[in-house]
Amino acid sequence: MTAVDDKQIEQLICWGEQRATVRVMLLTSTRAIPHAPHDQLSDYDVILVVTELRSWVVDRAWLNDFGEPLIVYWDPIHPNPTFGIEECSNVTQYTDNLKIDFTLWPVNLFRQIVAAPALLAELDAGYRVLLDKDHLTTQLAPPTYQAYIPTPPSLEAYQTLINDFLSDAPYVAKCLWRDELWPAKWCLDYDMKHVYLRQLLEWRIEIEQDWALPVGALGKGLKKRLSLDVWARVEQTYAGAALADNWEALAHILPLFREVAVEVGQRLGYPYPNELHQRVWAYVEQIREQR
Repeated sequence: MTAVDDKQIEQLICWGEQRATVRVMLLTSTRAIPHAPHDQLSDYDVILVVTELRSWVVDRAWLNDFGEPLIVYWDPIHPNPTFGIEECSNVTQYTDNLKIDFTLWPVNLFRQIVAAPALLAELDAGYRVLLDKDHLTTQLAPPTYQAYIPTPPSLEAYQTLINDFLSDAPYVAKCLWRDELWPAKWCLDYDMKHVYLRQLLEWRIEIEQDWALPVGALGKGLKKRLSLDVWARVEQTYAGAALADNWEALAHILPLFREVAVEVGQRLGYPYPNELHQRVWAYVEQIREQR
C-alpha cells in the first residue's frame, strides 16, 4: 500500500472503533487484492457490519465524517439475494477525489454469510479484515481470489452469443436508414459492443490466460490486455452522431466480431456460422444501399 492508502485505511479503522454499532469492517475489491493495480482515484470498497441497519440509512450525516460529499448514490434497502436479510449500500464521491463504496450488513446477515458453505463472490474475490470487535470473522473462510473468473462457454452459449449479436445488426441498419440515432446507438454501442463483443474479447483473453484471470467490471483492463491491432479495431467501432460514421462503425464491428469469434471457436473446437454471418452482412449492405 502507498502512504495515502495507509492514511485513509487508518482513518476508516479509527472511525469504526469509535462507532459502537459498527462491529466489523472489511475492505474488498481492488485495494484488498494483493498486487492488484490501483491509483489515487481507485475506490475504497468497505463493508460495515452493524447492529442495526435502518438508522444508518435514515440519518446519513455519518458520510460527512470522511470529507465533503460531492454526490451520493444510495441503493434502496433490499433483501440479500442469497440469505433474504435486508442490506443496503451507497457510493459516495467526495470533493477531494476520495470515493468510498459502503455496503451495510446487519450482524445477523454477516453471521449467515460466515456460516455458509461458500464465500460470497465479492468476498472470495478478495477481502481484508480492518476491524472485528467480536471475533465474528474468525470462521470466515479466506478468499481464493478466484471469483469473477469466467469459465469456458459451452457450444450452446458460444452459438447463442453469436446469434444474438448478429440479430442486432439488421435493427441498427434500419434505425440508421430511418435517421433514428438514439435506438441505433443504444443497440450498436451497448448491445452489440458492450454485451456481446466485450464478452467475446474476454473469452479470448481467458484462453490466453488459461481461464485464470478475473475480468474487470464494464470492460476495465481490456485495452491493456488486447493487442494494439485488436484495440485499434475496437476503437473503429465507436462513432459520434453522424449517420455516415455510424454506418462505418457497424461495418467495422461485424468483421471484427467474426474474426475474434472464429479464433475463440477454433481454440474451443466450435464452428462459426459463416453462412448466417454472410446473410446478415448482405442484408445490412442492402439496407445501406437504399439510403
